[in-house]
Amino acid sequence: MKKSVDKPFLISVIILAVAGFFIFTSASLGLLAKNEARFTAIALNQLFLGLCLGGVAMFVTSRIPYTNWKKWSLVLFAASIVLTLLVFIPGLGMRHGGALRWLQIGSFSFQPSEALKIGYIMYLAAFLSKHKNKIDTPMLGVVPFCLISLIVAVILALQPDNDTLLMTLFAGATMFFVAGARWRDILTLALVGIIGLTAIFFAHPYVRERITTFFNPGENALTSSYQIQQSLIAIGSGGFLGKGFGQSTQKFNFLPEPIGDSIFAVASEEFGFVGSVLIVALFLFFGFRGLKIALKAPDEFGRLLTLGIVILIMAGSFINISAMLGLIPLSGTPLLFISHGGSALFITLAVTGIVLNVSKGRQSK
Repeated sequence: MKKSVDKPFLISVIILAVAGFFIFTSASLGLLAKNEARFTAIALNQLFLGLCLGGVAMFVTSRIPYTNWKKWSLVLFAASIVLTLLVFIPGLGMRHGGALRWLQIGSFSFQPSEALKIGYIMYLAAFLSKHKNKIDTPMLGVVPFCLISLIVAVILALQPDNDTLLMTLFAGATMFFVAGARWRDILTLALVGIIGLTAIFFAHPYVRERITTFFNPGENALTSSYQIQQSLIAIGSGGFLGKGFGQSTQKFNFLPEPIGDSIFAVASEEFGFVGSVLIVALFLFFGFRGLKIALKAPDEFGRLLTLGIVILIMAGSFINISAMLGLIPLSGTPLLFISHGGSALFITLAVTGIVLNVSKGRQSK
């Protein structure tokens, strides 16, 4: 008997995507007041490329046997590397906020690192599953893992895109650990990670500024602390039930990036404590069902691939929410399913389709 996809996981994805589009629409009203043409272009990109074509992509990938991705993982990883390197070509790469992370083709722009992190997860899952009985040996364990990860790390560090870098390597390290890595290797990687974070701290002044702002949020309220101050005002003014859909005032000329990394603050202002808890609960349920699918996957590749995808989405989402609540330093990480980014939503829905396909072969445990 042919098994169906994990329906609770599918329902959580649909709710996140549809509810996220309505939240995005409300948050973008501030942009409409400033630039109607830009609002129309961004809204259509979010609707058609992100939600509609992303939904189609999710349906397609949910029907493609996930084992096919293992065969093509190296090619896809290499293609994602080449695509991301194109941002360094003058005329193609677009600089925004001091970072060179976007490809500009006519009026269309997208962030190729979204494809790179999926290509990395896919190839890493294929490599680790192929050598699952030898992961505890240096030549088929920590050495190739470090080499594969180093390629991604260097490309993202040069952009720079430190948030994506940290999330991607965290997902990769978790996969490496679950695949059977030795504790000695994990501790070594942790030490390397600490050294890397220290290097990033000293190499990039804006990183130091974010950390300083986190520990002293009351200082420089009009400059480095401005975003977190406005975010907390928006979240606090939402109260228990919120001001109502479309009624946020902070999205008009107060919150920086209301359709980007500040969108959770807009949602909290409009839907209050109850709405904020529901958003967090949806992501938690998505993560719980995703990890359950990974646990019941029929093979090692499916297990590691699902694990990597779910961790990437969950890490990005909770980094965004925690930053808006002032629990961690500001990161600039978007809230997946909700923040502006048609290409990011497209890729997110496409990879959730892969998880749905893995769920079709789940084992009874």
